[in-house]
Amino acid sequence: MDLGEGYVACICEGSAEQAIMDLLLDFDKLNFNQDQLLEGEIIRTRGAKQFEKKYLRKGFTKKITVLRILDSRTENFKLSKVYVNKVSVIDIITAPEIEMLIIVSEGKYTDFKKSRKKPSDFCKMELKFRNVKSYDFVKNYFNDINKLIESIFEYKKVSNIKNGEYTIFDLLKHI
Repeated sequence: MDLGEGYVACICEGSAEQAIMDLLLDFDKLNFNQDQLLEGEIIRTRGAKQFEKKYLRKGFTKKITVLRILDSRTENFKLSKVYVNKVSVIDIITAPEIEMLIIVSEGKYTDFKKSRKKPSDFCKMELKFRNVKSYDFVKNYFNDINKLIESIFEYKKVSNIKNGEYTIFDLLKHI
């Protein structure tokens, strides 16, 4: 996925998603960089109206791409007509949950599938990772960037990605 030279507004649903994106940014593994980020950081404002009010009411000379990192395929993000042609919105789906990267990293994908548990519950109950949704836990767990990259690649292989859907894999630099 080529994001060009414009601005990128990277909106993360939760702390775990933000930790993953911060790591990938810190290690220059994404096809955009810190300088392209709106406000220079990952954004946590999820509602379209709130986002418009806080970030879009400024004069921008370049195109803005909004990357929404979330697990929901149905969450709406409808911008006002004024911004429709100036801002493109791309959903980056982490379904069923970002914790799948930890499950894959632990080599427990088959056990997870058999368990019929939600990924975060599986991580808490079976893997004994209590704070699996916390920023600090995820950042520390994936402190080896290669472990994170391998998990993203492996999860892409085993996940059921719908046609036309984007995942974190699609944001990686493919060197």
